[in-house]
Amino acid sequence: MRRFLALILVLALIVGGAVVTFRLIPPQDSPFAELDLAHPVGMATGFKLDMLEHDLNQCFALLEQGGVAYTPLELESDTAACDVDRAMTLDQSLVPYSATLSMTCPLSAAVHVWERHVVLPAAEAILGSPVEQVLTYGSYNCRRVNGSASGRWSEHASANAIDISGFELADGRRITVLDDFGAETPEGEFLEEVRKGACDVFSTTLGPDYNAAHADHFHLDMGVFSICS
Repeated sequence: MRRFLALILVLALIVGGAVVTFRLIPPQDSPFAELDLAHPVGMATGFKLDMLEHDLNQCFALLEQGGVAYTPLELESDTAACDVDRAMTLDQSLVPYSATLSMTCPLSAAVHVWERHVVLPAAEAILGSPVEQVLTYGSYNCRRVNGSASGRWSEHASANAIDISGFELADGRRITVLDDFGAETPEGEFLEEVRKGACDVFSTTLGPDYNAAHADHFHLDMGVFSICS
């Protein structure tokens, strides 16, 4: 859906014939400006993150520019649907994760943007403490949606999704989706802010409001479907 919306924006700008306007649009809002992970999240950020799947060389270059350390990885499985070329293991991002993450480069770029422009600022502003660790259930997992025996393959099967269960802060607090999401507390406000911000970065963001299967985590992926729930 957001790829379609970006196309509509491009067509609108072309029809308007306002070349000067292109130059006035902030780079994070312009689909014509190159993606920079340091730019704040804007109207075109999600679209440009989606497009990284078509230029993995650019994607890995952006990670290196952003200081993200990774190890190239080829994921092979007994199931062909779960083979992933040019994946990576996330070795060092802005904050540590509680588990080893094997993922695609575009997903890693989206995670970096989310950390940098959503999670870390929200923790400081709402909770007054830096995030020390992100709690995760992992990324790559060769399975179908909801672990079913048949049906559509999950984005986890292509290393294109990550599940976030909570956060540990430098002051010792542990915030989890299961215990704190929806609560009228600073912790609940923080989780709502990072969920809302994820919707502007990832293609799909699913949480407790989506269904019971996501009661204890946020599912974030870079698949073809655009869902925010």
